[in-house]
Amino acid sequence: MADTSDTRTPAEIEADIRRRREVLAETLDEIGVRVHPKTIVGDAKAKVAANIDHTVGRAYVQVNRVVSEVRAQFVDERGAPRLERVVPVALVAVGLVGLLALGVRRRGR
Repeated sequence: MADTSDTRTPAEIEADIRRRREVLAETLDEIGVRVHPKTIVGDAKAKVAANIDHTVGRAYVQVNRVVSEVRAQFVDERGAPRLERVVPVALVAVGLVGLLALGVRRRGR
């Protein structure tokens, strides 16, 4: 069996009790801060902001990848335009703008 006798003096016991009370008070203060509504709201806001930053970052990477892939279709490795691809797309774009202009013009009458 373990020896349960205490050989400390009453002053040592009182000092130990004081230290434990101080530690307990600090712990209770920390708990009070953690469960305070402002702390909870602040933590929630930080978590949402981090999730948004992560989502925006992923979206940026994805958009950048798509733009790079589209650009590669119209520009060669040296950065020169690929006319065999640019000209047909430009003609289609001009045709669409012309059709839209005609549609707006007809509606105006």
